[in-house]
Amino acid sequence: MAKFGEVIDSETPVLVDFFATWCGPCKMMIPILSQLKDKMGDQIKIIKIDIDQNPAIAQRLQIKGVPTLMLFKRKEALWRQSGVIPIQDLEAIIGEHLTAS
Repeated sequence: MAKFGEVIDSETPVLVDFFATWCGPCKMMIPILSQLKDKMGDQIKIIKIDIDQNPAIAQRLQIKGVPTLMLFKRKEALWRQSGVIPIQDLEAIIGEHLTAS
């Protein structure tokens, strides 16, 4: 498995979904992220990280609540927000970062 630092070191924006299996709102993000991937295709990578399985990454990035979404490009954190985020908002945020670079 690739190391986290290698995965986020990408020209393509990487949306990271920090979640937990016991988290209700995290389950609500599953279809939203699936739709987002269908709409955006290769313009974005989406990865999911279970904070209970990867506590070191969660601690290093100060993930306090789940779901927390972070957008990375070339290892740089461009955006972060906790909670359920509608697909329209995610598309707009990612679109801003696609055009800004």
